Amino acid sequence: MNVLAIDTSNYALGIALMNEEGVIGEYITNMKKNHSIRVMPAIEKLLFDCEMKPADLDKIVVAKGPGSYTGVRIGVTIAKTLAWTLSIPLVGISSLEVLAAGVGRYFNGCVSPLFDARRGQIYTGLYQYQNGKLESRINDQLILSKNWADELSQYNEKILFIGSDIKLHQDVLQQVLGEKAILAAITEHNPRPSELALLGYDKPGEDIHSFVPNYIRLAEAEAKWLEAQKELK
Repeated sequence: MNVLAIDTSNYALGIALMNEEGVIGEYITNMKKNHSIRVMPAIEKLLFDCEMKPADLDKIVVAKGPGSYTGVRIGVTIAKTLAWTLSIPLVGISSLEVLAAGVGRYFNGCVSPLFDARRGQIYTGLYQYQNGKLESRINDQLILSKNWADELSQYNEKILFIGSDIKLHQDVLQQVLGEKAILAAITEHNPRPSELALLGYDKPGEDIHSFVPNYIRLAEAEAKWLEAQKELK
């Protein structure tokens, strides 16, 4: 089975091709550039380099958020379009879960992947490998980094923090958690699209038409619009 994985949920753009034998190809960049004009050429280039055609694909796996509102929307829209056009299954995976998967299997403890959500807030959750499978111990959420650190201080174990936005919150995390806060190396901060493909490889397909991103919160512009509508009533 040939699986195409797509992750545009944050600054990193990741595309991967995988089958039962392993990773066929993988493309990752981490630049503040518009994913909307880069993702399809990246998919086309990877397919070409791997000597495959869209018709050879059997499943699409996409990072469904949380993360950048625009980035998540771009990835999900393209994934849904490809899955519908090719009549193949579509699977969505938490963007935070993808980030945790890359290092979690090698860390004896919990992993807290995080993305900055501005104003001292982060998108995060708590994951841990148990019996060879990545499990969620605390659901993905939007929370102040200080409050998250206070919550994790109740755990009597070291916690690995991973994500390119860690530098924005590491002072708060380390102040509260001290030596229990372990920071991943800079080479580990980009989510691997091959991990995304692996996470979704055996999962059943979802209904394409009802599939929606997991933003966790509304985009700021949308939230302001809804608030304005309430005031008009």
